[in-house]
Amino acid sequence: MKQLKIGFLAASALVALPAMADTPSEILTTYSDIAQAKYQDSLETAKNLRAAVESLVANPSDDTLAAARAAWIEARNPYQQTEVFRFGNAIVDDWEGKVNAWPLDEGLIDYVDASYGTESEENAYYAANIIANPILKVGGETVDATEITPELLAGKLQEAGEVEANVATGYHAIEFLLWGQDLNGTDAGAGSRPATDFDPDNCTGGNCERRIQYLKAVTDLLITDLEEMAAAWAPGGDARAELAEKGEAGGLATILTGMGSLSYGELAGERMKLGLMLHDPEEEHDCFSDNTHMSHYNDVVGIRNVYYGAYGDIEGASLANLIAEKDADLAKEMDAKLGATLAAFEAMKKRAEGGEAYDQMIGEGNDEGNAVVQAAIDALVDQTRSIERVVKILELEDIAFEGSDSLDNPTAVFQ
Repeated sequence: MKQLKIGFLAASALVALPAMADTPSEILTTYSDIAQAKYQDSLETAKNLRAAVESLVANPSDDTLAAARAAWIEARNPYQQTEVFRFGNAIVDDWEGKVNAWPLDEGLIDYVDASYGTESEENAYYAANIIANPILKVGGETVDATEITPELLAGKLQEAGEVEANVATGYHAIEFLLWGQDLNGTDAGAGSRPATDFDPDNCTGGNCERRIQYLKAVTDLLITDLEEMAAAWAPGGDARAELAEKGEAGGLATILTGMGSLSYGELAGERMKLGLMLHDPEEEHDCFSDNTHMSHYNDVVGIRNVYYGAYGDIEGASLANLIAEKDADLAKEMDAKLGATLAAFEAMKKRAEGGEAYDQMIGEGNDEGNAVVQAAIDALVDQTRSIERVVKILELEDIAFEGSDSLDNPTAVFQ
């Protein structure tokens, strides 16, 4: 399996800064180069995932299922580091739902435990079970799912009925197929789908051939979607053109919108504080695999990448250098805040690797685990305040970071 160099500059690497500040144009070029490299790495790891899926369906076993799961986790690393490009870049935000929409009503896709229920007032497709039903009759509409293809998933079933929880494509649909439901609540354990769910000769769960068909189709579709975004960030691509049309000030505003929105409303708020307030494992991002700690960690790494202009072999012009030239004190503040956030997420990651998954950390009554998650949230919020000061010193206007009721209006969460 190809090894990819994915990461960030260590704090110790942030000492030497050039005497001359980097120009906005150079910074935008580095930003675009990093985007292209990350989406390309996401594509390559998705191809590795497809190879592992092909091995699983050719020879279903505990070993090939474990290898497919490991390939999925590896594929998540570069992709999650791209999320900083979503906010501010309309071309990314409009596309992102195809590959990373969550949470999902998994009964749309396959069999579920009885505790899931059989219907929902909000979602007619709540328990449609595509894999078990070649012909779907939902809400007065008939959908021919005799053959499960990428076109069927993307064109007919993704957000079926205009319900966002009907996630038929992307990483989390694949995750559910590989792991199955996590029925452990905030106790230890992830999903535990057996390999025989993909073995037509020894089939468990029923409809093994259709489950294989779905898994192959959704994995192929993920690759097609990633090819689209990697091309969009290549020289001459649509995403680079859209960024260039904004001009230098607009481009810098885009970078900072991504950093601030991911830091605050999306990660600190919707992905972390909400689940912590509710002590609800259903609010966990990678909820079937218990990989959430890594998804959150990689979001933080992605923010650092664009600020420091560094990813893998790329080390170019950066906001960090520009701010150091304009205001040395603010540059030091940003270094300290980004470093503190990274340390908080490393502590959370270490705890997960030590045996306590993220859904356990947010569980009610786990005061120590709750505190670790809250410390990471606090660091993100604090980091965002410094990002706001960067916006001010660069005299950028009309920048609005994503918010979250869990942070801005907590009482609304319980209404």
